[in-house]
Amino acid sequence: MQRVIVIGASLAGLLAAAGISDAGGANRPVTVLDRDPTPVDGTARPGVPQGRQPHVLLRRGLLALQELLPDLRPALLARGAVPLDTGDLAWRDVTGWALHGEPAHEILSLTRPLLEAVVAEQVGALPGVTIRRGAAVTDLRRVGRSWQIRLDDGSTLTADVVVDASGRSSRLPQWLAGMGVGPADETVVDARLGYSCRLYAGGPDPRELAGVVVLSDPTLPKGGIGLPVENGGWIIAATGTGDCRPPRDEAEFDAYLTGLRDPALADLAASCTGGGPVAVHRQTANRRRAYDQVPHWPAGLLPVGDAMCAFNPVYGQGITVAALQATTLRREWPARMDPAATRKLLSRLTSTTALPWAMAVGEDLRFPTTPGSQGLVQQLTGAWAREVGRLGVHGDRRATRALTTTYHLMGSPLAMLDPRLVLRAGLDLVGVRGAPNPRPAVLETLVEPAHAPAG
Repeated sequence: MQRVIVIGASLAGLLAAAGISDAGGANRPVTVLDRDPTPVDGTARPGVPQGRQPHVLLRRGLLALQELLPDLRPALLARGAVPLDTGDLAWRDVTGWALHGEPAHEILSLTRPLLEAVVAEQVGALPGVTIRRGAAVTDLRRVGRSWQIRLDDGSTLTADVVVDASGRSSRLPQWLAGMGVGPADETVVDARLGYSCRLYAGGPDPRELAGVVVLSDPTLPKGGIGLPVENGGWIIAATGTGDCRPPRDEAEFDAYLTGLRDPALADLAASCTGGGPVAVHRQTANRRRAYDQVPHWPAGLLPVGDAMCAFNPVYGQGITVAALQATTLRREWPARMDPAATRKLLSRLTSTTALPWAMAVGEDLRFPTTPGSQGLVQQLTGAWAREVGRLGVHGDRRATRALTTTYHLMGSPLAMLDPRLVLRAGLDLVGVRGAPNPRPAVLETLVEPAHAPAG
């Protein structure tokens, strides 16, 4: 039976192990190696610098997780994860407020450490899966038809298949160079986005306020998000690009929230009973390595997750893509991992990144802090998506559904080309336009009515 080693116990690595272990019902032995020690409950791992930031698990990602680990959702709920309907989010973009209270997609809101802890528990309990902590990989070599993995303690392991899930810091390009393979073409699109976030105690009841999103855009490159998490808390993040990246100082963080295009997040922070220290994260570039195009790709080597394609985390796509790749491994794992089968599977793993990459990069290229510019197709696609968003802000439910379905990767972007939306946009051009959606009334409960903005 194939011996499989996964490098990295990130969510991408853990989920890949879950998918591989029972592909074809084989109960295949899989060893997951991670350089970090066993994490302390509720704390982010050193190898996950973004672990303290908020994470949005898109609806498609939640479904993929449940396919891989059927008991995951009830376990997360039992540990305090907050179920919410994305239609109940107070969502503000440059043109106005999205429809509020319109049923959309259920997701779970929780911190990254809680999600990783429960996933690790369930993956570690799978037949044949072993998770080794404190085992850093220093070298990877092809020896005959097998892989030799050297660890930092000088020991070596042998495997038939190696999955690289070591994230943005992956050393696979260097290891491939040592084998005389590659290099892979690399594309980087960096909007110079920065995150700052605080974990707050107390706050409003999530059944009344599901969360707040204030989007940035090139005209005001400051935004933020606030979501309920376990233990009755809220996590609030501020985002910004270039010189507008949010600060580390707690007082400056609060002031930054008041400078957004709506004070809803500042009001949310003020309604909580206390905030923790500010956590900052700035490794946010989109980075894609075209491993599927490398000639003479070695058999039994598969990069996944951020080691293959990393996204600007503001769009919440990384965990979902990792989960989709893991379900691909489960469904398409070959009986024999020869060069042809490896390349076919690598191509399928790459294809899961295509739409999220196009969405993230197309949007980031609009910002003046991003080197490069949009192509004509990106300009036209982006302009139409913004027009559909504006229709939603003016009460069009069909436009709202098309946008949320695409954003949560639950359907094709072609839904935004519905002829009825094209007709609606045409009517707007001649002045037949619906009234803008009001500011969600629930936000008025966060502050005194006299301090709430109009519209």
